[in-house]
Amino acid sequence: MDAKTYTAQLAELRALRDDIKKTQATLAKLETNRARQITALAGYEKANAERIAPAAGLSLADVVAIAPILAPDQLANPAPTAQTAAAVSPPVPAREAALPSGTEHAQAQAATVAPAMTRPAPEPAAEPEPPAPETSAPPTMPAPAAAALRTAHGTQRTLPDIPQGPDGDRWFTHTANLASTHPNFTQQARSTVFLDTEAGVLVHRDQTFHVDLPTASAAEILNTVFHALPEGVERIYITAGAPWHRQADQHPFLKDAVGAWLNAPTPGWRTDTGRGKDRMAGHFVHPRNPVGRYQREQGEQHVEIRSAGEWFDTEGTEPAVIRDAFVLLWKALRRHWPDAVLMGSPSQTGRDLWTRTIPTKGQHADGYPVLSEELRGLFHATAGQGRTELITPPHVPEQMPALVEYDRTFAYAKHTWKAGIGTPRRVTATRFAAWSEKEQTKALFACGHWHVRVTVPQNWDHVGILPAPAPGDRAWHYPATPGTTFTTWAGGPEIHTALSNPHGPWTVEILDGILFDDGKPLDDWSKKLKEAWSSLTAQADLNGDPAQRTAAHLAARAVRAILLYGIGAFAQRPRTVTVTGTTPRTMELDVPADAEIIGFDDQTITWQRPTGFTRDPNAHPEWAAHIWSSARAALLSQRHRDDNTYAGALHAPPGSVVAFRTDAVYLTQPQAWPYHGQPGDYLNKGHLTGPLTAPTTEDELLTLRDKGRTTQPSASSNEGS
Repeated sequence: MDAKTYTAQLAELRALRDDIKKTQATLAKLETNRARQITALAGYEKANAERIAPAAGLSLADVVAIAPILAPDQLANPAPTAQTAAAVSPPVPAREAALPSGTEHAQAQAATVAPAMTRPAPEPAAEPEPPAPETSAPPTMPAPAAAALRTAHGTQRTLPDIPQGPDGDRWFTHTANLASTHPNFTQQARSTVFLDTEAGVLVHRDQTFHVDLPTASAAEILNTVFHALPEGVERIYITAGAPWHRQADQHPFLKDAVGAWLNAPTPGWRTDTGRGKDRMAGHFVHPRNPVGRYQREQGEQHVEIRSAGEWFDTEGTEPAVIRDAFVLLWKALRRHWPDAVLMGSPSQTGRDLWTRTIPTKGQHADGYPVLSEELRGLFHATAGQGRTELITPPHVPEQMPALVEYDRTFAYAKHTWKAGIGTPRRVTATRFAAWSEKEQTKALFACGHWHVRVTVPQNWDHVGILPAPAPGDRAWHYPATPGTTFTTWAGGPEIHTALSNPHGPWTVEILDGILFDDGKPLDDWSKKLKEAWSSLTAQADLNGDPAQRTAAHLAARAVRAILLYGIGAFAQRPRTVTVTGTTPRTMELDVPADAEIIGFDDQTITWQRPTGFTRDPNAHPEWAAHIWSSARAALLSQRHRDDNTYAGALHAPPGSVVAFRTDAVYLTQPQAWPYHGQPGDYLNKGHLTGPLTAPTTEDELLTLRDKGRTTQPSASSNEGS
């Protein structure tokens, strides 16, 4: 083989690689669609696995794994696993004693629910799995958790548990020399411009420039901005135009198009390697909101190209109004944080502001320690976020009288008043069973995460309450079929909703648990953000200038994003630190041996290489898990003390709940739920009168939702979540 043949065959190999990538993506999509179709067929009361299996080209076992409801009767309610359990079975409430889902203080909740606990004889313990080994570059979760989460062809996931005995007890500690502490430096503001690459409008402070961007490449944007502003800027927000999507038709995936745009040659510039205390290096490839980080090849000039869509929906808004929104946001935050600085994203801003509320004196002056890698991995694997579920016929009418959307206003801000602190304690089933009823109730009202075996009541006729690992393309589903038994992890707020709700208690057995002391690590941060949000919302309602009204509304949405993504950042998995680089095609052998090729053209090869894992001092997935559990519970049942009433899906008639989408519930009939514009209140955001054909896909639901919002425009000024 000569050099020419070798080069030609390398080109053929690259083409084959791309074809394989496309085919694998197509296959994964088809398998996902098959799992969704099987799940839909399982909803038919006469469905059986024997007929579905040959139609799907799967075995009976595969079909039952995707849709457990199709299992034979003797398998539908399996015998308890060999694991000690303590049952929790409260009496049926005499009246609507629905659970205040994490929104009231523990004393008020305890007065509402008084469960009676039973203590069965302990069963033999299961053989423990070995804990994850210590490594210098830790995985994102313990080895048992990673193994338990692997799925094939949409099969049922098995959630991890804590090893029995001393191996598991060793998880209950903190990571050495890693804690969230108050920063000892002042964050530096960055000079920012706002650029509409479609209209060619550039806004910097009180100046507006009209620019020409025929290709809108990264190099062209950098050169154009620095020509208009020779003194330079440090952050460029793209407000419209999405230049990274301009060649999307030339790539199989949107992310590939974004990567190619970010890594295209930029003469005079190179990929930034980071600087300062908030060191961020390399590009961030995201299909919608990417980040390009560049540095002058000669000099110390650093600049980011980002999407303003990270903060709020910018569609149809001029760059000058978006600039005004950021100014209003900064002023609102400065009233509570004298050193507040808007960083590149709401997530970064949220975490930075939170660290500045960490006490420097008193009990937590040393900060908040980070959990062990094993416990953080367990939370990542077992604590889901928002509830997304579409309920289809026959569980809702084929022809609906209406579709009514209720969205919880600034929902997560309602559930930040309490979170777990201190060294976590393990509560085994044996230990839980040995406690008094008062101690058990107190533990379940505290901040904890519980491994439970759950049985849906035989007479249950409403929606599911507790999340379970789902087959197919969904991470979680909510079993509601009477008599179904499943094992899962859940927070205290959801467990209390299962034990005390207006339709009858579920059977819950405690298998294991993680219990924290109650604290308020997020309360000060959240209160300040809620005050900023209230102030900006009032400005949006009262300002007579339409442009300023829009700016205030966007700024209020940005505050929501700071809290929402700030909470999500606490649950962020350990990130791999990568170095991105380019190599000329003529020097292909110089590509590092451990690098992954992420793009190429006729001139250059773009690659990235991992260099290790981050040690995140602000990693607290236990806090995010508690907030998410509280929010999911409030979506089902929430007490309005001032109005002496309840709201939520479980307070709507059976068969009237069509869907859940994070903080919103969709019903077939309106409800008289109170709304005072406060965080957590249910806003009637859309109402579409029928008769309507019940949606069977997410796209159909969203189409009906959008029509409903159009017919009720008054709700749009008070956007819910």
